[in-house]
Amino acid sequence: MKEKFLEISNVSKTFPGVKALDKVQFDIYPGEVHALVGENGAGKSTLIKILSGVQPPDDGAKIVIGGQETVLHDPMDAIKKGISVIYQDFSLFTNLTVAENIGINEIIEKKPESSPLAGG
Repeated sequence: MKEKFLEISNVSKTFPGVKALDKVQFDIYPGEVHALVGENGAGKSTLIKILSGVQPPDDGAKIVIGGQETVLHDPMDAIKKGISVIYQDFSLFTNLTVAENIGINEIIEKKPESSPLAGG
């Protein structure tokens, strides 16, 4: 059996007056593709923001990537650890090719000083 790529457990997020996530738990294995589906306000975007390093979860959350428990401090941290998010509505970089837009995370991670975004 393959080792899990991502394992999350006890992931909660509370905003003033709202419990957006309550002890979410799931695993992702290499090669799997997942889609989050649910009604408005179900917490889909909040979960993605936590997994992509945009927002921190509440205390007690456990995020394991490649067998290592981790804390995602920011989006670059998530990208470096292999987390890639494709949003339903996103903006393209008009100065980049289609391939560059698709692979933007790799461009940013591997060659930030010479990436098309840096003008180099």
